[in-house]
Amino acid sequence: MFFKGGINELNTYNQLQLVLFDINDIPGLIALSDSVGWDYDDLEITTVMLSGKIFGHKNAEGKIVSSAAIITYERNLASIGMVIVHENYRGLGLGKLATQKCIESVSEHAAIMLVATKDGEPLYKKMGFTTVDYIHKYLADNYIGAHDLASNECTIVDFNEHDFAAIVNLDAAAFGDQRSNFLRNRIKQSKRCIVVKDHHANIIGFGMSIAGPINLILGPIVAPDSQTATYILDALAQDHHGKLRMDVPSGHAEFTKCLEQNGFKEANTPPVMILHAEKMPARNNTLFAIAAQIFG
Repeated sequence: MFFKGGINELNTYNQLQLVLFDINDIPGLIALSDSVGWDYDDLEITTVMLSGKIFGHKNAEGKIVSSAAIITYERNLASIGMVIVHENYRGLGLGKLATQKCIESVSEHAAIMLVATKDGEPLYKKMGFTTVDYIHKYLADNYIGAHDLASNECTIVDFNEHDFAAIVNLDAAAFGDQRSNFLRNRIKQSKRCIVVKDHHANIIGFGMSIAGPINLILGPIVAPDSQTATYILDALAQDHHGKLRMDVPSGHAEFTKCLEQNGFKEANTPPVMILHAEKMPARNNTLFAIAAQIFG
């Protein structure tokens, strides 16, 4: 590795240790997240750890200075996120090393996806990732509220444990891989988890809200059509007073139009990149909001 800063930078690098983090490292990971203006909290990082692994570097004093997480799903897909390097330690290749450790921790046959930041995209391209889609990040200061959503075709009820198998199956078809372990962890973390039932009492969709330090995060939302997705959105958001966030996959123009009519604004459109595959896993176009960018 070439060190532009000479001997001092080399010494700094030699004092760093690449490790697998555990629950005792959560406060340090929150501090690292805060240092770059991200809002990971205790509950979010716990869900990440229960659903996957987080690697990164500690300096000689034991302070966490980099991180990268990988979430493994149950067939042949994994997702990388939480790639952070403290500003005082940039230029040493720590982000690449932590990301590579994530890649090496799963089967070489597994497709690995990530949602790239603008700064990270060139690095991921060099590592072999290719852009296959885009995510539309939507934010709202307050939810205005949809109108005329009453429906005789379906009803919304709070999640019951008996609904879990149906949620896993709907999510697998929508997302492109089965992820029962992650969903169980996410439901435990959620502020609210709801399911949509048709007039035969069949579950046809579901949604969750997650209370973060800044935003109420809405997702995943899985629904058979944009009207039902809006119905779920309204149920999750209508009693919240404050900021909201949704990350919407491409291909839902009617739904995003509804978001914009109800107080959401598109903040950015980061690329979805993939390694060990040429395209996204097969999806049935029913995923209207992802859980969060780290989870794919």
